[in-house]
Amino acid sequence: MNAQFEIEMKTDDVLRVELEVFRQEHRDLDEAIHALIEKGTADRLTIQRLKKKKLGLKDIIARIEDRLTPDIIA
Repeated sequence: MNAQFEIEMKTDDVLRVELEVFRQEHRDLDEAIHALIEKGTADRLTIQRLKKKKLGLKDIIARIEDRLTPDIIA
């Protein structure tokens, strides 16, 4: 089962809750990345992995927002 199909099968209320959870996780990762960079305690591979996970969350957030936002043709 792919992620797009899973999004289409969920109700708008469930998606709104998940959207907030994903947004918070995205912010947390951003803060963690900045903290690791500032302290210089993490290697490049760890930072790259965190950035990749953050980017994946951004994609999921965009898909959910697209699903929740109606298409308006003006």
